[in-house]
Amino acid sequence: MDKIRIAVFGAIVALLGVHASASEQEKAPSLSAAYAALASKTFVDLTHTFGPSTPHWKGFGEETVKVLYSIPKDGFKVQQFTHVGQWGTHIDPPAHFHDGLRTIDQVPLSEMLMPLVVLDVHEKVIKNQDYTLTLEDVKAWEGKHGRIPKNAFVAMRTDWSKRWPDNVKMQNRDAKGHAHYPGWSKDVLELLYEDRKITASGHETTDTDPGFQTDKDDYPLERYILGLNHYQIEMLADLDKVPEAGALVFVTWPKAEGGTGFPARVIAILP
Repeated sequence: MDKIRIAVFGAIVALLGVHASASEQEKAPSLSAAYAALASKTFVDLTHTFGPSTPHWKGFGEETVKVLYSIPKDGFKVQQFTHVGQWGTHIDPPAHFHDGLRTIDQVPLSEMLMPLVVLDVHEKVIKNQDYTLTLEDVKAWEGKHGRIPKNAFVAMRTDWSKRWPDNVKMQNRDAKGHAHYPGWSKDVLELLYEDRKITASGHETTDTDPGFQTDKDDYPLERYILGLNHYQIEMLADLDKVPEAGALVFVTWPKAEGGTGFPARVIAILP
């Protein structure tokens, strides 16, 4: 008898669940309505155009571009691009630092469309080029806009992308050859990924870690993010053209089998 009661109770719960889902589906806007709403918005490209002169990590070689085939009378032309995966505005998937974790072809589509959160510290970076994000920066954002939404993409705005495409200015080395550029901090990343449950993060510089850390060829913050099986986007552009809150961001890249990095296309949709 107890087994029967349990089975009946389970069926009722399941039935109520189905009815709730159907009701929610009736209230939900159609995809046509969603498209019409999005199509009326302003789109902002957060992606740098890349080429042979693109700023990049010191250990990488240069990009080469050559024409493999050209038939002028037919208008036919084929180019060959040779560069590392981490080139221009690009994705760093977990497998970039951790064997066995997700490669770029294993990131689900559901992680490519997200609410966009912009932590704007560009004025602080003007005063301190080695600036790292603080918990106070996050609290200030949440004081104005509310709790950072789950599954968000959090971008650090420093306006460092205005130095593009000058690699010397991007690295910003002093007379002794030490790099000076802003970066994240461990306590902020722990809060965002482990408590706020964000999906991904991004920045305008060549690295997650600040310049004084990468000078040691040590990348603990990037290793931390990717070790959580999340991805990040490096060398974002034009974050000064999007609001701190309310926008959406669409992030995509080619589906390279087993890829540990690739140029990405990042598009913000303004509210």
